[in-house]
Amino acid sequence: MSFKTILYDTADGVTTITLNRPEQMNSLNDEIVAELYDAMWQADADRGTRVIVLTGAGRAFCAGGDISGFGGQTPKQLITKLPRPFDMNKRPDYQTRHTYFPRLSKPVIGMLNGATAGLGLVYALCCDIRFAADSAVFTTAFARRGLSGEYGMSWMLPLIVGHANALELLLSARKFHAPEAKELGLVNRIFPAEKLAEETYAYAKEMAVWCSPRSLRVLKEQVYEAPFQDLAEAVRMANQDMMISNVSADFKEGTASFKEKRAPNFSGEAE
Repeated sequence: MSFKTILYDTADGVTTITLNRPEQMNSLNDEIVAELYDAMWQADADRGTRVIVLTGAGRAFCAGGDISGFGGQTPKQLITKLPRPFDMNKRPDYQTRHTYFPRLSKPVIGMLNGATAGLGLVYALCCDIRFAADSAVFTTAFARRGLSGEYGMSWMLPLIVGHANALELLLSARKFHAPEAKELGLVNRIFPAEKLAEETYAYAKEMAVWCSPRSLRVLKEQVYEAPFQDLAEAVRMANQDMMISNVSADFKEGTASFKEKRAPNFSGEAE
């Protein structure tokens, strides 16, 4: 599949998807949103991809929605833009227009190379892991544009940074920088801008080699189900998952490779 507004590359088990509108600071319009969706699902279906890295071209990760496309859309029009048929077997919370990354079976690392604002911050929050350049700048932006928080930011942001911090960032819409984002827990790690790609890919490649794709899939599902469960249900589901894991091909290979002191050759298959 070819793309106009993103770049797509796979190497060493890692697929990199790059938002590629650098002159517009990778702001999002319908075309790039649709292409990103297709690219994400292409990577998720690719057996050669173990980890997905999402980043932006140029000096921004994503500056938010393309302001030239704002306004004039009714709730019905937004609903009809959902890019994939509803899957009755999956949680509806992760089947919305932008917040579908938790539904992907593979880890998504956000490599936040620069400005991350508004809807761009929503996409960053949807990534499973976030690494940022020390020069990256963040803002929720909405309050300073006369907008409300969109696409679940008011649900995701408190989960990641806490209730009080989320309210402060949303209500002030102030800019904050990578070190504060790290302190708040919004990003996992920060690196000098010139080292960001090197460090991110070292991490992603290690995960691709040493971690079972089946384990990654199940662990991700467990974490994203947790906000909707009580502890008893989480324990019950974890016990069921562990019983299945104990007879999986990846468990056998993980045990064998540990004993033989070698890199594993995981298949990702259940048996």
